[in-house]
Amino acid sequence: MRRTFMKQPRRRRVVSLIPNILTTGNLFSGLASILFVFEGNFEAAAIAVLVAIVFDVLDGTTARLMKSTSDFGLQYDSLGDLVSFGVAPGLLVYVWALSGPKMLGAAVMFAFVACGALRLARHNVLAMNNTEEKAFTGLPIPGAAGVVATLVIFDHYVIALGEKVKPIFAIVLTLVLAFLMVSTVRYRSLKDLKTQERHHFNYLVYAVLILMAVLAYPQAMLFVVFTVYVLSGVVEQGWKFLVGTTGEKAKVDVPSDELPK
Repeated sequence: MRRTFMKQPRRRRVVSLIPNILTTGNLFSGLASILFVFEGNFEAAAIAVLVAIVFDVLDGTTARLMKSTSDFGLQYDSLGDLVSFGVAPGLLVYVWALSGPKMLGAAVMFAFVACGALRLARHNVLAMNNTEEKAFTGLPIPGAAGVVATLVIFDHYVIALGEKVKPIFAIVLTLVLAFLMVSTVRYRSLKDLKTQERHHFNYLVYAVLILMAVLAYPQAMLFVVFTVYVLSGVVEQGWKFLVGTTGEKAKVDVPSDELPK
């Protein structure tokens, strides 16, 4: 009995350590991406950001499954995310496409990093106050970083944007991503899918189809997947707005003599 009691805290510490190790992998990948940018190896820098996203997903999933979430893990995860999904992709898009406009490019890069930091700060406040819902408020910063990273890969392997088009496209896309991160647009999360048990089989089929498409043509499909996720929140929010407006208009247009008494 005494040995079991003595081993339990140590086992608990090991369980709590696993998510933090994965967060360290996330941070290491972000730093590796920055080093690759300095070397001019943009494809490797983009892949390192994608590897950081994998570590980030595993980190959160492991912490929830092992019930080892903590305030320390929340803060450490956010610091790693700021490096891997804020500074690394911001520096990547600047050196890759925005160094020509100089101060304008630097301002756009700063907007991306600053909005990512604001997004993480808001997420932490909601999480610590237990007011965060299952859906995300604003575009998650890994999603924004994923679009930037896969765009670099898409440009290198699929369609070259060209020296004149690349800066303009990068400026517009980066500013849109920065705005969506600090917006109130709602984005679905994996936690939201767990509540709809009757759709589990459909989700599995969708996941298999997406995985097959990504494996068949990863250079193009990764960019498509991240772009679709970014657009999904905007489309869903716009649809709800239109439905709500139509409903309100229908109520107003009903004659007073037809209203229930």
